[in-house]
Amino acid sequence: MNFDQVHQNLQKNRTDMSDLQNQAASQKRLNKPSDDPVGAARVLATRTEDRGLNQFVKNIHQARSFLDMTDQALNEMSDLLVRAKELAVQQANDAGANPETRQVAALEIGQTFSQAVQIGNRKLGERYIFGGFKTTTSPFNQAGDYKGDDGDMNVLINKDAEVAMNLPGSRVFGGVGVSADGHLRAKMDSPKTAEDLNQYQRDNEELRQEIEDGRDEEFVLRGPASSTETSRRRQVETVPQNTQDGINVFRVLKNFEIALRTNDKEEIQIAIDDIDRSLSQVIQGRAQVGARVQTLNQTQESLQKSLVDNKALQSQIEDADLFQTVSDISKTDSALRASLETSGRLVQKSLLDFLR
Repeated sequence: MNFDQVHQNLQKNRTDMSDLQNQAASQKRLNKPSDDPVGAARVLATRTEDRGLNQFVKNIHQARSFLDMTDQALNEMSDLLVRAKELAVQQANDAGANPETRQVAALEIGQTFSQAVQIGNRKLGERYIFGGFKTTTSPFNQAGDYKGDDGDMNVLINKDAEVAMNLPGSRVFGGVGVSADGHLRAKMDSPKTAEDLNQYQRDNEELRQEIEDGRDEEFVLRGPASSTETSRRRQVETVPQNTQDGINVFRVLKNFEIALRTNDKEEIQIAIDDIDRSLSQVIQGRAQVGARVQTLNQTQESLQKSLVDNKALQSQIEDADLFQTVSDISKTDSALRASLETSGRLVQKSLLDFLR
């Protein structure tokens, strides 16, 4: 009976010493689930949550990169439009403006148009940022026609929140939409032909176009988005039905260039207002991007706080108190030594008694 009790005490002290040594070496109180089943379950739950939070943070970084590039591109486009407006004001109002100065200005606007198309085809890595879902092909051709779509690439940034990481070029540059009064206006070079229209009308709806002499003509647009033919054999643009009011930045620049080359003072004056509208449209796009970036930043701060809180909870549950562990090792070592000494005496006495 004495031997069994001594053996149990020794085993317990040795097991306690081994556990304490493992805690000191790993600096963890939980080294296996059996050390604290409830605590181990809580740690596992927080680590699982951390994996989701870290994925949200990665999504935010990706979205911010896209939006930062978008903001940079829109800032460059704003600068181009500001310069275009300066030229428009000069060539419309300055007493020194003449056909020669307008030809020089037309050359600069031609370069501005090319730069604007390059901005519209800006890429981040191998992905075009203004093409909607179509990120592998150029959203704008050299004429400034939009070839992308109107897709928003939404990314999850939290369990219940998502943010569009892109701004389709059809909105910020293409000006998909019609004027507020529902009319679509275009300059007529003659009673038989019209320049490309600056605005858009929804599919399969009637379009009324005012002619300079005051006559009205009505059209029905047919076909999907892009150029289509009317019953009057005039080329106009149609777009899907989810249109919004806006202005086509590229057509504004191209019309301004044509007005300068043809010395059309009236159209140059009109270009001032059109460029203003284009600039406002781009600025509005930047405001949308800025609002999204602000949302991303605020969400990331919240996610980082949650990660820190989870880390603190995990540490509280599984980390060992080294000072307490060292103290416990000292106590357990003393108990183990006492057990060994006591057991030695008991075993020695029993053997002597047995020999006698």
